[in-house]
Amino acid sequence: MNSATAPNFPFARVKAVEPPSEFFELRSTCPISRVKLWDKSEPWLVVKHEDICNVLSDTRLSKERQRPGFPEMTPGGKAAAKNRPTNMVSEAFDKVHLSHLKPFIRKTVNAFIDNLMKIGCETPVNLVEHFSSPIPLLVICHILGIPAEDIAYLTEMNAVRTNGSSTAAAAQDANRDILGYLEKLVDKRSEDLKDDIISTLIVEQLNPGHIEKLDVIQIAFLLLVAGNATTANMINLGVVTLLENPAQLEDLKQNPSLAPAFVEELCRYHTASAFATRRVAKVDITLRGQTIKAGEGIIASNQSANRDEDVFPDPDKFNLHRKVDPAKNLAFGFGDHRCIAEALARAELETVFDSLFQKLPNLRLAINHHEIKYSDPYRDVGIVELPVIW
Repeated sequence: MNSATAPNFPFARVKAVEPPSEFFELRSTCPISRVKLWDKSEPWLVVKHEDICNVLSDTRLSKERQRPGFPEMTPGGKAAAKNRPTNMVSEAFDKVHLSHLKPFIRKTVNAFIDNLMKIGCETPVNLVEHFSSPIPLLVICHILGIPAEDIAYLTEMNAVRTNGSSTAAAAQDANRDILGYLEKLVDKRSEDLKDDIISTLIVEQLNPGHIEKLDVIQIAFLLLVAGNATTANMINLGVVTLLENPAQLEDLKQNPSLAPAFVEELCRYHTASAFATRRVAKVDITLRGQTIKAGEGIIASNQSANRDEDVFPDPDKFNLHRKVDPAKNLAFGFGDHRCIAEALARAELETVFDSLFQKLPNLRLAINHHEIKYSDPYRDVGIVELPVIW
């Protein structure tokens, strides 16, 4: 495929939550092809599950965003890419720490469900505002060590930066305010260490001189904002998906222990973070007979991989009883290159879905399904507003 025929990327979702139709066509006709980004660059798009796994495990490919040729999805991507090493805090998300965190997650989810029951639904309640968005934000604030009295402020700022109706200037101001807040918190923790991620970074990385203060702020910011929108979207998408599949919803109500299987299929089916798996070649490589030269970018579509017919039979059908191998579900990456907060996200989602419909069995949409406000079709799939009653 030459420059004149390379299609613009990202592709648009067909409608609502359906992945772009181009993926289906390319998987069978041209699994490695050129696409054109906003800056006229033409990285390679890889759409088959097997090839994507190879890309994500190939040490000849780099995920260093400052390296020339790395494909950025937006004009501000390169400037924002500081490659803050979040693996420095990976221990905070391991099984040991998560086991101690699960009671807090359970308590938080139950509190928000109880609050929904308390406020009632004489008028429809926006689940995004009153449930799905604040839960992951509150959990990560707890992990970061953000004082309880500051959470309301950060909740407000996060709502501004993620609200689809906010202006670009308002979202930028909110980002700046959050960064300013985190800078003050880092200064405070430097004088008064606690048992939290920010204090750990100060002791283990900042004080020995391995990183700078700005790195601590940026890592905290990334942890605070990066996963929250994705987890919130998966809660919203999970609710809608269950309501669209009433027989499976009834199965989950009758047997809440199905929540982990439901979450596994949910993450495969929707793959809410679909543009994160990108690379740039450090040397010339060959993939499925196609030469990719050093300095050329690669977009490995995990969204397409999770709908690959060769791996997942009848992939466009949602089935919570599907036996999904977690290693083959690329929603969180592959192999050694998986999201550090995967276990946290799974724990939050599993807790939500083993309890929400148990306590609110009549939860339903207050609008028709075709009236749901979804995210821009060129961006990660998500739901902007979700009025519900019960």
